[in-house]
Amino acid sequence: MTNIIYLDYHSTTPVDPRVAEKVMYYMTTAFGNANSVDHGYGDEAAKAVKQARQEIAELINASPKEIIFTSGATESINLAIQGHISQQNTPAKIIVSPVEHKAVLDTCKALAKKGLIEIIWLKVNQQGQIDLEHLEKVCCEGASLLCLMAANNEVGTIYPIEKIGAIASCYHIPFLCDASQAVGKIPLNFQDWGITYLAISGHKLYAPKGVGALVIKKDHHLPPMIYGGGHEQGLRSGTLNVPGIAGLGEACRLRQSEIETDESNIAVLRSQLQNVLQSNIPNLVVNGDINNRLSGNLHISVPDIPNSAIIARVRHQLAISTGAACSSGVVAPSHVLQAMNLSENIIEGSLRIGIGKFTTKAEINKASSVIINAVNAIHQIP
Repeated sequence: MTNIIYLDYHSTTPVDPRVAEKVMYYMTTAFGNANSVDHGYGDEAAKAVKQARQEIAELINASPKEIIFTSGATESINLAIQGHISQQNTPAKIIVSPVEHKAVLDTCKALAKKGLIEIIWLKVNQQGQIDLEHLEKVCCEGASLLCLMAANNEVGTIYPIEKIGAIASCYHIPFLCDASQAVGKIPLNFQDWGITYLAISGHKLYAPKGVGALVIKKDHHLPPMIYGGGHEQGLRSGTLNVPGIAGLGEACRLRQSEIETDESNIAVLRSQLQNVLQSNIPNLVVNGDINNRLSGNLHISVPDIPNSAIIARVRHQLAISTGAACSSGVVAPSHVLQAMNLSENIIEGSLRIGIGKFTTKAEINKASSVIINAVNAIHQIP
């Protein structure tokens, strides 16, 4: 695997070695249960959990008391949506962007199938941005919940969360923000941006897989989905994943101090790769909002070549993807690109490249050559 250049950072990030060191410490040395209050092992584990809450809170400007630890953003999203709707008169209205992650879309569709909600779909343009005027119009008509991500997991489009939150607040609509791709990459202000629920996933910001958080605005309450012990303010029972939580906290602490430098360097590498590919691949299309996208995102299409053909040629040298990992194994066009109303040949030729803090300039140079050579070789096939 060390010979394959990893450019799939939207799918998952490698764990920062400094984070891994902390995780290992709480797995092998300070391995106590955070709810064991009768001895020092439990005390040290509980202290680690408390510190992690503080570190996460500082990164997103929240209160540590607002943070509930989960297994990741998918669980956080389900807890927020299902818990919130269970307290509403049904059928409730949920405003949803069609370019959301499957965790949001599939949860909403399942609730709609049961007759518990009506989904109000927002409009998006060909860059994946939502229509703020349409958002205000549907909010004015009333809803029980608004679901909008902070940054898109496929095309990298960044959404104006502060403006979206202000609109939701104006009409007293609770706002769930899936921030799994955004936390640690762009500034977020939970306290001041009108967000009610915010979902975080550790493995998108150099922490381990299997740990995340749901941040819940003070004075908002949800019923538990999991019972058995009353952990996490009674909302999410189960023994806390102390090593993962400590790792998530450490990753958030590091992102807070390194975000500006890292994201600036990542953007330079992304631009370098984009420029080389555009110069050498005729008709190459860059998808998404190129003026408002994640630093590490490069979503491209080679219109006359199926993406599967390129992946087949580069897979032993590059780790890039045809779309979101949540849809892996599903042979279907990207729902994000379809919602953006892109043409069929653009969708069929799309590739998602994700650059991260451990990507090197040498890797970008090699990756550009591999992709260009693959495209040229396919063009030469009679």
